[in-house]
Amino acid sequence: MPYAPNSMFTRYRTVLAHPGALRFSVTALVARLPISVSTLGIVLLVTGLGHSYGLAGVLSASYTIANGLSSVVQGRLLDRLGQSVVLPIVTAAYAVGVVGLVTALESDWPQALAFASSFLAGTAYPPIGSAVRARWSHVLAGRPAEVETAYALESVIDELIFVIGPTLATVLATQWHPWAGLGLALLTGVPGTLLLAAQRGSQPIPRRAHQVETSRPAMPWRPVLLLSAVSFALGSLFAAAEVSTVAVSAEQDAKPYAGVLLASWAFGSMLAGLITGTRQWRRHPIQRVRTGCFLLALVMVPMTLVGSMTAMGLVLFVSGFGVAPTLIAVLSSIEQGVPAGRLTEGIAIAHTGLAAGLAPGAALAGLVIDAHGASPSYLVALGGGVLAALGSLALPRSFGPPGATDAVPVGGDELSGLS
Repeated sequence: MPYAPNSMFTRYRTVLAHPGALRFSVTALVARLPISVSTLGIVLLVTGLGHSYGLAGVLSASYTIANGLSSVVQGRLLDRLGQSVVLPIVTAAYAVGVVGLVTALESDWPQALAFASSFLAGTAYPPIGSAVRARWSHVLAGRPAEVETAYALESVIDELIFVIGPTLATVLATQWHPWAGLGLALLTGVPGTLLLAAQRGSQPIPRRAHQVETSRPAMPWRPVLLLSAVSFALGSLFAAAEVSTVAVSAEQDAKPYAGVLLASWAFGSMLAGLITGTRQWRRHPIQRVRTGCFLLALVMVPMTLVGSMTAMGLVLFVSGFGVAPTLIAVLSSIEQGVPAGRLTEGIAIAHTGLAAGLAPGAALAGLVIDAHGASPSYLVALGGGVLAALGSLALPRSFGPPGATDAVPVGGDELSGLS
């Protein structure tokens, strides 16, 4: 049930009052701005230099596939070695990849170098969302209601960066230089990540090597992988809708306003996430995942029928209300069901599914745009929503608390070979 209006934001104030919480949350906001800019920045760079949407989609896919493949490995390293050790190394490699990609395209070097640089940047970009949520779980240990509020806050911040990032990147790339969108990602992601790594007091305590070998907690793989599969379908929806929106704007000679449309979508999601964090939920988050997936599939239906930029902005704003609550429910399910010692890894698995879904979504939408135009490409997003809705039906009814693997209805760690 909802909280009273005069205490609506009490839960947010409470979690931010914990030592170090406000500082690491704000720092992580800056560090993960590239999430909202990188794939869009690649599209703007490639098309701004006169190449096809097909190439832009495939390069974006290269970035997101690499990021998806590396996120789980980085999550394990973060749990084992600590954020202060891992984050500075990977963010340096990310910077090399971004600079290499821009240079390769600007200098007309062989496309293989552009793909290699894109793959390196995606591989090295750190799972900041997983890292900051692991910090919240560590700081708020034993307070599950506050953890869900903190996750809602982070989802609101995620959407805030999708309001700020695409708008800035689009304006800079179309009015100044095509590489400026990726430049924005570089100039925020690298310093922000280094500042987050420097905050050692709030990072989860890393496991020592002998602890990893002798007492590594079991991962409840089946529900985690099912949630990752749902996230994959949602990622396809998000990426296809993003690329399609850029193309619709270009067809109507209003490409600089693509960022405004995407910001409208993110703003709707941000408001919904803000409201989600002020409610006391009685339903298990997995049940909310199912509801959210079906709603997201439903709101994709009108996209192929809208021709006006104003109408498109309104439809995107309304459809955004399904995004944040669904993602909050996915990550809350992971937090409640995964042992604390593998939480960063568990969240990274869900984020990997989301990131991996971005690749086929962007690539397929780009191919449809080249062949049939912008509006039909929203069918790719609709397909992603349908797959997410169908996949959510396979999820268990509940997901046990951390460490209580016997509470997981689907059998706990039956895929123990992946542990």
